[in-house]
Amino acid sequence: MPTLTKLYTVEEASQHNTSEDCWITIDGKVYDVSSYLDEHPGGDDVILGTTGKDATDEFEDAGHSKTARELLETFCIGELEERATPIPELKIISKKQQLNNLPQKFFNLSKQYWYAPITVVGLSVGLGYLYIRKKQAI
Repeated sequence: MPTLTKLYTVEEASQHNTSEDCWITIDGKVYDVSSYLDEHPGGDDVILGTTGKDATDEFEDAGHSKTARELLETFCIGELEERATPIPELKIISKKQQLNNLPQKFFNLSKQYWYAPITVVGLSVGLGYLYIRKKQAI
């Protein structure tokens, strides 16, 4: 049976960013580490620097021991609320609109990739010149 925990938003957790009231988020969990700031071996500024954002990477990069991870769990007060990702709105374009925009799309692409046709023409002229010159030499 799942454990019921309090859910917090990122905004709620990020408001607790002082040495008197410090919350951090790691792996989707919210921890109130206010009482631990003075005892933290790396100093309180290390923890205070991670408030307002997900501190998972910083916590993992520091190479915390198993004991530190167990201690962290004692400060857990809840979990981060998962935001529902919004479904993007689809544009409905008729075939007629697509055909009307075709010249404009072609023009935009030709402005963006102008060097491709010039390179092909330049190579063709150069290779043709070399071919004719070699043929005349024979």
